[in-house]
Amino acid sequence: MIVRETKEATVSDTRKLPSLGLALLPVVLTLGLLALQLFYYGDFTPHIPLIIGLAITSLLGRLRGQGWFDIREGIFHVIHVSMPSLAVLIVVGMIIGVWIASGTVPTLIYYGLTLLNPSVFLSAAMILCAIVSLSLGTSWGTVGTIGLALMGIGAGFDVPAYWTAGAVVSGAFFGDKISPLSDTTNLAPAVTGVTVFDHIQNMLPTTVPAMLIALVIYSLAGYFIMGEGDTSFVAIEAITLGLDERFALGLVPLLPALIVVALALTKQPPLPSLFSGVIAGALVAIFWQGVGLHDVFTYAQSGFAIDTGISDIDSLLNAGGIQSMMWTISLMLIALGFGGALERTGCLEAIINAIVKRVTSFSAVQTSAIGTSFATNLVAGDPYISIALPGRMYAPLYRGIGYSTLNLSRAVEEGGTLMSPLIPWNAGGAFVITALGLGIMDGNLTNLLYIPLAFACWTAPIIGVFYAVTGLFSPRASDEERATWKEQNEDVKDMEGHALMS
Repeated sequence: MIVRETKEATVSDTRKLPSLGLALLPVVLTLGLLALQLFYYGDFTPHIPLIIGLAITSLLGRLRGQGWFDIREGIFHVIHVSMPSLAVLIVVGMIIGVWIASGTVPTLIYYGLTLLNPSVFLSAAMILCAIVSLSLGTSWGTVGTIGLALMGIGAGFDVPAYWTAGAVVSGAFFGDKISPLSDTTNLAPAVTGVTVFDHIQNMLPTTVPAMLIALVIYSLAGYFIMGEGDTSFVAIEAITLGLDERFALGLVPLLPALIVVALALTKQPPLPSLFSGVIAGALVAIFWQGVGLHDVFTYAQSGFAIDTGISDIDSLLNAGGIQSMMWTISLMLIALGFGGALERTGCLEAIINAIVKRVTSFSAVQTSAIGTSFATNLVAGDPYISIALPGRMYAPLYRGIGYSTLNLSRAVEEGGTLMSPLIPWNAGGAFVITALGLGIMDGNLTNLLYIPLAFACWTAPIIGVFYAVTGLFSPRASDEERATWKEQNEDVKDMEGHALMS
């Protein structure tokens, strides 16, 4: 670990970074193109603006004497690091199609409409997603499975889709933020030099209040939205009867979901666990629902298709398949490539360095770390870069002012993990929009209202800034941390001395 960090530091020190103005140029131009596409043309297809941004960044690197193959390596490196996330997208697409065919999703919708009280639906949706995400360690897996079923239940209760999506996102990304099985929960402490469980414990002072605030708001919203008797019980009855007629409901269709949760609780890797859910769903579809093998293959590839004559059911269940994720995967590949180009050409580092040089107090450092992670998320479109890059760049500042880097690991999670689903062209936001069927790609921008309604995601960073200003829940460096930093510095000096002698 020390050798790798030393090598990175040496490369960073010897490479001539672009000026702040040049570094900001591709970022500003790309954001301008995104704004033009989204707000002026009303067309949510950020692919081309991001491709142009990637080209501008690469051209900037070439004009500064950087080799194309070096830039290309940076682009492909970031894509390679994020390949597990792309694999999860593919498997989740298969799960959605197969779990609808197996009756898993219809059963969840049926019992949800039957058992849940409409007035507590939003708060219950957030809590359920939080529990599942905490168990699975993946917000994306939670959104694509339980979240999809909750969208169906919400539609049956006449809850606006953006309210349901906000509750689902709040719960799902809460679990991803503090689950020891989550990749981002492990990445943040790894790049900041703290242990996973110390990191999780230090996340609680912002996570718990944010969830409580969200719970209160969803409870009040459920009361006022559903408390006026607007719920169409005729529509609910039509949906439940339609599901009961076309699917064999009961406990058996729930087995695929229970298998995935059981594998997660036994700490099996997320990807094989989710794929096991695909296999279990296929078996239930064949032997319980009477679906043919070829049909199962089709549903996994192209999504489930049904024509019941009841529009509410058809809109809920015509979903899933690998192909449904291709829009998101293509966006992720382009966004990741853009982020990789910004990182390899030194643009991101130059911008962060300009910020780092201007902050000295703990409150400024902590606030800047949160803001930088969010800004990296906004520009690079990738939650992993938004955690890893600020995590590496800000760590020396915390050590210099005597504060624990536990503060930093919390900051990059709040600006990175939690803000990812709130940026439509980010990997997290694109997945949420696709998996929950929010219809943004069809020009229905109303459902973007899920962004301000995902209260737990954006209130946690605000609470984090409040703690930074007041000094609450902001641990100083322990004696053990100080000793570790001193030892690392001595090791680095020894390596530099040996390098000079040789």
